[in-house]
Amino acid sequence: MDWTSPVLEGFAVVAEPTNLLYCFLGVLIGMLIGVLPGLGPAATIAILLPLTFGIEPVTAIILLAGIFYGAQYGGTITSVLLRLPGEASSVVTVFDGYALARKGRAGTALGIAAMGSFIGGTVSIVALSFLAPVVAGFALDFGPPEYTALALLGILLVATVSGGGRLKAVVAACLGLLLATVGRDAFTGAERFTLGNLSLGDGIDFVPIAMGLFGLGEILHSLEERHRAVQAPVAVSNVWPSGPDMKQSAGAIGRGSVVGFVLGILPGGGATLASLAAYALEKKRARHPERFGQGAVEGVAAPESANNAAATSSFIPLLTLGIPANATMAVIFGALLIQGITPGPQLVSENPDLFWGVVNSMYVGNVLLLVMSIPLVGVFVRILRVRPSILAPITVLITLIGVYTVNNSVFDIGLVIVFGALGYLMKKFGFDPGPLVLAFVLGALLENSLRRSLLVFDGDPTGFLTRPISGVLLAVFVLVLLLPIVQKQLARRAAARHHHDDRHRMEEHA
Repeated sequence: MDWTSPVLEGFAVVAEPTNLLYCFLGVLIGMLIGVLPGLGPAATIAILLPLTFGIEPVTAIILLAGIFYGAQYGGTITSVLLRLPGEASSVVTVFDGYALARKGRAGTALGIAAMGSFIGGTVSIVALSFLAPVVAGFALDFGPPEYTALALLGILLVATVSGGGRLKAVVAACLGLLLATVGRDAFTGAERFTLGNLSLGDGIDFVPIAMGLFGLGEILHSLEERHRAVQAPVAVSNVWPSGPDMKQSAGAIGRGSVVGFVLGILPGGGATLASLAAYALEKKRARHPERFGQGAVEGVAAPESANNAAATSSFIPLLTLGIPANATMAVIFGALLIQGITPGPQLVSENPDLFWGVVNSMYVGNVLLLVMSIPLVGVFVRILRVRPSILAPITVLITLIGVYTVNNSVFDIGLVIVFGALGYLMKKFGFDPGPLVLAFVLGALLENSLRRSLLVFDGDPTGFLTRPISGVLLAVFVLVLLLPIVQKQLARRAAARHHHDDRHRMEEHA
């Protein structure tokens, strides 16, 4: 199949003035949100969902995608200048970015981060362009058993790598699966957990959940944390890294791009895990690892390349398999469904303008990100000085108005408030809301695919093992499930062996 024609048509879609404008707005909003601690891309996209109803699907997803990868660099600015990560994926950048800034090299750190973000994102986009159609073609062989196994694996991976703790992530995922069962049974028509409320007959809408957990919940939690003093920003002088700095960080950028691309594809991976892994890899292979944390340019280059690469590659499972890899992808998944687009293997062939339009818009967005990143540093730092007591009420008002406009329903406003309170409590007690949203999104897919599969297999669950793809996915599921147990057992044996050796030495010494 000749795929060059749809790729070129995708560039024609991006070149339309409206799409270019929304790509620019997406990157700009993403950078702004990345700078503001507390609000992340998932929360912002959730809040802006109602605004996308009146525009074309391609334009809407280009806007939301720009917010996502734009936020990855925005968080770098405050990490370097204020030692305050605006995004979770920028936490690692604080270690060496702020150390460089204290040495008077803030411009070098920001320049290296900008170049790393651009190269990492570009490498990932090129790989996505070649790999996504292959994955989509392979996914055409997926039936209900394969989607059952894939949904199970996705939920488990998210639960096991979540930042809130494994047990808490499992609890959140179980709650998400429970919420996915509310409404009429798709097979029998029986009502489940509706409490006699007609508004719940069709189930809980995704928008109130996303806007409540990520929007209202994040705002409430950020207000509670507003007492944290913001330091005066470090002065920025020369914003472009020197030749020796680029040469020193070239390998880190390359390795970070590869690590980010691979981990971004995995469900539960995402930009945060990618930046951590890339930083750990550079520190492990460095001749002088003690430099890290003291202002090593590789300590900025690697995580910044990785988080942008991961942000881009996480679109592969979303667009080709219909499986969101992280919380932000789950919100974009909801946006696609609202627009009447079903992500999955058929998307590449049935909606090539949307698929290639979104993919190719990332090339343009990445260039815009590089061009705007340094000149706007001063503007973003000034925005940080706006009091949360001013920003928060405006954001809450926009959230409530936005959710009302979706269905003109006061009941949805009540749902947003309920899930906002739930999101606040989850953040306060260390629960990550991401697994809940992902499990909610995958819950309907899991239930419907499982029940269809059991109908095909006449109720015999061993039928999943007779199909190669579902059998392999279930084997991976079991391995991921058993891995923490095996690691714990090995750690206990190693500790017992170490204790026995120490005791033996003491007896010999005596």
